[in-house]
Amino acid sequence: MKESDDRKDFVFKITVIGDGGVGKTSLIKKYTKGSFKKEYIKTLGAQFSKYDEQIENSQVKLFFWDIAGQAEFSFMRPTFYKGSKAAIIVFSHAPEEEEKSFTHISDWHQDIKNYCGDIPIVLFGNKIDLVNKESFDDSKVEKITSERSFLGYYKTSAKTGTGVYEAFQAIIKTLYEKYKDQ
Repeated sequence: MKESDDRKDFVFKITVIGDGGVGKTSLIKKYTKGSFKKEYIKTLGAQFSKYDEQIENSQVKLFFWDIAGQAEFSFMRPTFYKGSKAAIIVFSHAPEEEEKSFTHISDWHQDIKNYCGDIPIVLFGNKIDLVNKESFDDSKVEKITSERSFLGYYKTSAKTGTGVYEAFQAIIKTLYEKYKDQ
């Protein structure tokens, strides 16, 4: 059997949700383009990024749906969630944003479950570059990860790239393993 005979195409829609300003768009851009822009531009409604990746001998098309986190866009979310194979919930570790964005994780999780059922979900704690490493305690994050059966929790920084590749790969490889033999 030739290598090309092994080839399968996969298309995965991955919805990226979380409060406004936590870095959803920046994380997607860092993973798909390797770039980071410092200035904040609010996502209006939703935007999507297409990214092609090869896993083993399969071509994988990824569509990252970046959903606006602001409350005024909540009425649009059910439409944007439709067809999602997985989700990424992003919160911020930045001191001035962490408490608020962390407390909303359960709301985001319930929202995506209501419209997509039990799809794989990964939690990204972004802006880890703004954290004082000596006083950092992520036990409450690990607790919610376990309680809600998330696939994992990844500390990321869209600015420095810390953890970004590993975090996205966790969800992508999970999807590939789930669907490759179907």
